[in-house]
Amino acid sequence: MHFGLTDEQEMIVSTVRSFVEKEVYPHEELVERTGEVPPEVAQEIKRKCMDLGFYACNFPDEVGGAGLGHVDFALVERELGRGSMALTHFFGRPQNILMACEGEQRERYLLPAVRGERMDALAMTEPDAGSDVRGMKCFAKRDGGDWVVNGTKHFISGADHADFIIVFIATGEDDTPKGPKKRITAFLVDRGTPGFTIRDGYKSVSHRGYKNMVLEFDDCRLPDAQVLGEVDGGFAVMNEWLYATRITVATMSVGRARRAFDYALSYAAERKQFGQQIGKFQGVSFQIADMVTEIDAADWLTLAAAWRLDQGLPANREIASAKLYASEMLARVTDATLQIFGGMGLMDDFPIERFWRDARVERIWDGTSEIQRHIISRELLRPLGA
Repeated sequence: MHFGLTDEQEMIVSTVRSFVEKEVYPHEELVERTGEVPPEVAQEIKRKCMDLGFYACNFPDEVGGAGLGHVDFALVERELGRGSMALTHFFGRPQNILMACEGEQRERYLLPAVRGERMDALAMTEPDAGSDVRGMKCFAKRDGGDWVVNGTKHFISGADHADFIIVFIATGEDDTPKGPKKRITAFLVDRGTPGFTIRDGYKSVSHRGYKNMVLEFDDCRLPDAQVLGEVDGGFAVMNEWLYATRITVATMSVGRARRAFDYALSYAAERKQFGQQIGKFQGVSFQIADMVTEIDAADWLTLAAAWRLDQGLPANREIASAKLYASEMLARVTDATLQIFGGMGLMDDFPIERFWRDARVERIWDGTSEIQRHIISRELLRPLGA
C-alpha cells in the first residue's frame, strides 16, 4: 500500500497552496472586518483560477472540467481550507449534482457552470427541516403543465452570487407504516423567476463574508423542463452526487487545522515565559503532539474515503467517519491553538479567534455530528439485522 502523493498530486498541492497564500490571505482581514467580498476581488480570484486551469476541476474533462479524481480533488479542497471561505468560494467548484442535467439542461446549466459563465447554489434546508430532509414543507403542486411552488428555504450558502439554484422540494406524500413520507424532487430555479425571491439571511459568527441566504417561493411556476433528474427522484439524485459535500467539509477542516497548527507551533517556539520558550513546558508540548497526531489521522481518514470512491468501492460510512472526525478535530485544534496563545488568541491582532469561530459550524452543516454517527452505526448494524 502506497501512502505517498504522486508528482502530479504534489504539484496540485503546491499550486493551490501558493494560490491561497498569494490571492486569498491578503484580503482576509478586509472581508473579516466588513463582512463583504469586494466584487472586483471576487472576479480577480475567479479569473486567476481559470488561468490556472483549476476552475470546475471537480468535473470530468468531457464537459470541460479538469477531470480530477476524488483524491486529487480532496487535495485541492484541503489546501483551499486554509483560506477564508468567502474568498475561496470564487475558486469555482460547481455542484457535482449538475452532472444529472440532461438534454437542454446541459446547455443552460451544466456547461455554463463549468465554464464559469453561471454560478450555482444548492438549497435543501428549511426553518423546520434541517437534518430531517423528509420534513420539508416547501411544496410544489401540479397545475396544468407546470409546478407551483410555495415555501421557504434558509441557510443557503452562495445564493447571493448564484445565477440559479438547485432546490429540493416536496412534490408528494406517501402513507407508510411509520407515518407520512414526503416525495422529493430537485428543481433548477433561475434567479429572477417570478415568485422567487432571494434575500439576506442571518448574521453568523462563522465564516464572515460567506453569506447564508433565505429563498422564498410565492406561487412560483416551474415547468417540467426545470426538474433535475426524475420527478419524485430527489433522493436518488442526492445519493448519487451529494456525498462530495461531506468530503469537502472534512478536507477543508484538515487544511484549516494545519494552518492553525502552524501558528501554534511557531508561537510555542518563539514565546518565552519564565525564561524559556513555552514549547519546552510539557503542558504546551504535549498539546502540540496531540494536535499534529489528530490532524494527520483526519487527513488520512479523509484521503482514504476519497480513495474508495476512486476505486468504485462503497464509502458512505468512511465519508461519514471522515466528516465527523475531521470537523471535531478542527474544534479541538483551534481551541488548543487559542489556549497556547493565551489572551492574545482572543484578540483580532491574530486570526486565531477567527479560526476558532469558523470551526464551530463544521460540526453542523452538511450533516451534523449526530447525523454522521447515525450513518456510521446504521451501516455497521444493518448487515447484522439490527
